[in-house]
Amino acid sequence: MEYIVEIQDLSKDYETGFWKKKNVRALDGLSLSVEPGQIFGFLGGNGAGKTTTIKILMGLLFPTSGTARILGRDIADVSMHREIGYCPENPYFYDYLTASELMNYFGEIFGLDSRRRKERSAELLTKVGLAEKDWNKQLRKYSKGMLQRVGLAQSLINDPKIVFLDEPMSGLDPMGRREIRELIAELRSSGTTVFMSTHILSDVEALCERVAILRRGKLAATGRLEDLLASSEQQAFEISVSGISAVALSSFAASSGAELSEKPTGISLQVDSESEIDAALKAVRASGGKLLSVQPIRQSLEELFVEKTGTA
Repeated sequence: MEYIVEIQDLSKDYETGFWKKKNVRALDGLSLSVEPGQIFGFLGGNGAGKTTTIKILMGLLFPTSGTARILGRDIADVSMHREIGYCPENPYFYDYLTASELMNYFGEIFGLDSRRRKERSAELLTKVGLAEKDWNKQLRKYSKGMLQRVGLAQSLINDPKIVFLDEPMSGLDPMGRREIRELIAELRSSGTTVFMSTHILSDVEALCERVAILRRGKLAATGRLEDLLASSEQQAFEISVSGISAVALSSFAASSGAELSEKPTGISLQVDSESEIDAALKAVRASGGKLLSVQPIRQSLEELFVEKTGTA
């Protein structure tokens, strides 16, 4: 299978207003594809159309126009849902059930026998970091982070080929985020494709090979994350040194046009090209400084996100 998700010219209009109704376009001609076995980051500001897209793929909303396929089958083919998983941004379940009862319920929906349901529930609740003492506690007594963990666990009960995660880190503390990142990385290692929408850009940088960025319902950029960042990479370099003051390098900075700044670890020199590095290092050594690092300056994912979405 060349692509596990294929979206072609997908659009969604919502009708708003009471007396004078008008259509608002939430998704506008979206086309993208996702290859099997990768973690795909789906990014965009609030109202960009991320959740709308995922809900259309899950069959919770109907598109105004366009087509989409998952696992080579049209999204209208409900049998495809046996092989996918989904965790919404704010998972909500009947809150008088316990986590074990909920997992058993979803396992039965997917046709797992009693023994397998019990084994799979214990395995997944442990993986998402839910303490065993809480497995038989009613969900109404859970915190937002605990509900998020249960939502992730249920999305994996059927060992899906692809799992759709809408803000999977929502409500989790830093330790919880780290645990879920490790779980998502394990899914990739086992061959499961992950389609992940998130606002936490550091998680995208840590996990995703490819990303798509939405802006007002339209695709602003897509491709390998490394390529997107490299395409806007500056040719400047940052040289970090210690053991000297900024004054010692002020004359070099003035004559070369290098940017000089002080940091807690020492001095930073920013030069415009690789050819200027040797001259900068010569000035550092002449002043008795010690070289800490030389690294190219490239655009961060946050800067790319702001550039593509037009948000500050």
